[in-house]
Amino acid sequence: MLLKEKLKDMLKDNWKSFVSLFVGAVLVVLGIFRGEVMVVLGKATRICMECIGIG
Repeated sequence: MLLKEKLKDMLKDNWKSFVSLFVGAVLVVLGIFRGEVMVVLGKATRICMECIGIG
């Protein structure tokens, strides 16, 4: 019973954090399904190459 009450209090205090975490996870999954992984990886590679002076 104590664990249930503790979980209830935690949810009541931190519900915004849980909602943000859930929305973030949903957006990551949507990005994966849309094929954005390769776009992000390509941009990161170009930025990295420019930082070290190759690209």
